[in-house]
Amino acid sequence: MIAFFGTGLLGSGFIRAALRRGEQVRVWNRSPEKARALEQDGARAFDDPAEAAHGATRVHLALSDDAAVDEVLERARPGFGTGVILADHTTTSPAGTATRAKRWAERGVAFQHAPVFMSPANALEGKGVMMASGDRVLFDALSPELSKMTGKLIYLGPQVEKAAAFKLLGNLFLMFMTDGLAEVLTLAKALGVPRADAGTLFDFFNPGPTIPARVKRMVDGDFSQPSWELGMARKDARLMLEAARTAGASLPVLPAIAAEMDRWLERGHAHDDWTVIAKDAL
Repeated sequence: MIAFFGTGLLGSGFIRAALRRGEQVRVWNRSPEKARALEQDGARAFDDPAEAAHGATRVHLALSDDAAVDEVLERARPGFGTGVILADHTTTSPAGTATRAKRWAERGVAFQHAPVFMSPANALEGKGVMMASGDRVLFDALSPELSKMTGKLIYLGPQVEKAAAFKLLGNLFLMFMTDGLAEVLTLAKALGVPRADAGTLFDFFNPGPTIPARVKRMVDGDFSQPSWELGMARKDARLMLEAARTAGASLPVLPAIAAEMDRWLERGHAHDDWTVIAKDAL
């Protein structure tokens, strides 16, 4: 029997998937009605996290942040039995994750942080990516159960907070990608291209496969063999900004990128690959 704290979109998906696998699941949520809604799927809802945790071999969490995780675990602690394992899927800070793991280890309770790149639909279907780091023995013991929850389970090594760091890195990229798509649609409108037509660009143009090579170039710090010169990239940015300005449209992030390009142009990197703007991060 397992307990699950947090019955929002992601948590509900995980819970329903576990019930479909035949697991007994006790649930708790800060808004009790959300937990009770899962009783029609076969879960048992509780108003007290300690009661929900009583008798559970594993306690899973999908909450909002570090403070919520710490608060709920303290409230649930009286219900923890011997040998219980805490599996936290919440996006939390690396520092908070390391402190939390140390605290519970000192209390004799195993803690595994396992954040995910998964949508609610992924959680229900057991697809997506789940990451984990920390004690390898704990991970190996828990991995058969975690593997049931995801399409891909990745162990990132013994550093307890590494999975938390990778989760933030991935989410940062998703934020920039989403803003990039928003600015593409904004520029399309400024250029008189219907939004639906602009969206078809990605039916034949897939930039995804270029990411590994681009990252490698940045990590290696080799910008001398350009595939797109910084000077030419800056010219294209100028054309985009001019078109948006003429149409009275706003591209919030592109001006910051252009300013960074200008900084590297002033340093004499016009003929280097435009990824040279990452050089300070190396």
